[in-house]
Amino acid sequence: MKFYNLLIKYRFWLGLLAIALAVMVNVWSGFWPAFLLYFVGVIALFSHFFIGPMRLIQGPMEAGNIEEVEKILNSIWFPGLLYKPVRSTYYTIKGNLAMMKQDFDTAEKHLKKSSDLGSPMPEAEGANKLQLGMMAMQRGDLKQGESYIRAAIRAGIPDKESEAVAYLSMCQIFMNKREFRAAKEFFRKAKACKPKTKQVVDQVKEIEKYISRMPG
Repeated sequence: MKFYNLLIKYRFWLGLLAIALAVMVNVWSGFWPAFLLYFVGVIALFSHFFIGPMRLIQGPMEAGNIEEVEKILNSIWFPGLLYKPVRSTYYTIKGNLAMMKQDFDTAEKHLKKSSDLGSPMPEAEGANKLQLGMMAMQRGDLKQGESYIRAAIRAGIPDKESEAVAYLSMCQIFMNKREFRAAKEFFRKAKACKPKTKQVVDQVKEIEKYISRMPG
């Protein structure tokens, strides 16, 4: 695994080296003896720009080494050349890192790019749209927030905590619209997720104080 990661890390330079050697062999001995080196060099360069070093991110992400994650992302010179699902993941991670820094404008820009590209995993797309919905609600744009959160629920959300957050957000939107029956239904769905995170549980308890007094 370490050897493979090193190969990915230095793939671009190895590709250039292979092509340089191929040119030398080509000059001395002709094209066919150099063919294998040309082939290896082209494949290395193609995979560097088409797939990128995204595989290297998993270890630092799991270790919480954000600096290393950013370093790997910054080594991608032309993200527009990445294979579409890889590009979507690239923008999702960039968006999440921006959110961690509380740079919500940059986060929204990257997450929108990821959302527009789509995701090979519907759950990842759902999580993406949920984040966009939450940011829209923070700006006070409830209409856009509702649109994104509905799309997130349709796409599927990867864990029960996030699903509960989505339903609670919809509940708050409909409370604001004074559509109490719909608000109660979304609140019921949020509780059915049985969230355990303190922040979400506190939010459920807070809304529960008001929901019981609502008509409908």
